[in-house]
Amino acid sequence: MSRNISIPGAIDAAAAMPSSALEADGITKSFRDRKTEVKVLDGLSLTVQPGQFASIIGPSGSGKSTLFHIIGGLLKPDAGAIRMNGSDVTGQKGRIAYMPQQPALFPWRTALDNVLLPRELSGMPKEQARDEARILMERAGLSGFENAYPDTLSGGMQQRTAFLRTLMSPQEVMCLDEPFSALDALTRTDMQHWLLDMWEADRRSVLMITHHIEEALLLSDVVYVMSNRPAAILQKIEVPFARPRSEALLHQPAFLALKQEISDRMRNELRKS
Repeated sequence: MSRNISIPGAIDAAAAMPSSALEADGITKSFRDRKTEVKVLDGLSLTVQPGQFASIIGPSGSGKSTLFHIIGGLLKPDAGAIRMNGSDVTGQKGRIAYMPQQPALFPWRTALDNVLLPRELSGMPKEQARDEARILMERAGLSGFENAYPDTLSGGMQQRTAFLRTLMSPQEVMCLDEPFSALDALTRTDMQHWLLDMWEADRRSVLMITHHIEEALLLSDVVYVMSNRPAAILQKIEVPFARPRSEALLHQPAFLALKQEISDRMRNELRKS
């Protein structure tokens, strides 16, 4: 029997939401030591609309993770503001759900207990949290592994568990920091399609960092291309391909042409460094 659950932050497509779910407006950030100042971000601006999947791609070391730290309130910008639904949240922690590059699961907690942790912290009754976590794990193909510990799970299963933990957070915006970078190519492909299916079912607002152009185009509604440091947005690309998407999209001429366009833009940027 099909079961539906309500995920906090999921978007009702019929609801009117005039404000961006997330807006980075003119973000500038420098780091200083005794002798030098290094500007990492230079007036960077981007938006994520409610229910939108956005990705950032750019050269290594261009400041993508620094931007995430500013969005998450771990760092304050030298200039600019972070807004959510029109409200200034610059420097405020706990406003996003965050998934790091590594699963970062607690080894002493079972897979189920890792998934339901955000609901525990939000004060939800334990049994209700467990019921919702079990439903998500079943949907993610993790049924039967609820009581397994992280060190007994494959890399892909650990990433699924980490994503479900992020999905269980009550925050509307999810920030994914290269979530599949540590996986082998085949597992990464499987995880991309799994994430696409999970996201299309719930439509949380997502901002993802990736170095993988194909991944960005397959998953995203909009792709932001960042410059070298000090980073700004070079290009905003509205991804034109209809949803739902499948692996067949990767071989279509229009997809390959857009992938090549972005690749050429990034190569030109790297030549400047």
